[in-house]
Amino acid sequence: MTIRFLLSLLAVLAVTGSAAGQTGRDPIKADNARFGDPTSIARVYQDYLYGVIKEIKKDEMVLEKTKFGVDQTLILDSKTKYIQDGKPASHDGLKVGDKVWVDVKTKKKTGELLAKKVVTGVMPTGNP
Repeated sequence: MTIRFLLSLLAVLAVTGSAAGQTGRDPIKADNARFGDPTSIARVYQDYLYGVIKEIKKDEMVLEKTKFGVDQTLILDSKTKYIQDGKPASHDGLKVGDKVWVDVKTKKKTGELLAKKVVTGVMPTGNP
């Protein structure tokens, strides 16, 4: 009799345990409606390095306020593309204090960061 009781108790617990999470209510909505969905904001810049230009020369640029918390030196070369306000630009359009997003590539041999694309200004919708 006790074995039957234990088996029936286990059966009841197994059935009610699996249904406990199903309440019939709508899922809880995120509490960030005021700021929008954080996963959709600036998705095109998700893999870019953000920073503020601290120093700029012909062949290199130093960024501050990066995700690494320290100044980052980026190498600029003839293949680096510049985009300002969604339109092609040049190196001459950049100045100290500009906020930039940089598509970087790490050189395998030296570990230096090479800037492939430097984006600044207001970006229209779409990919940079």
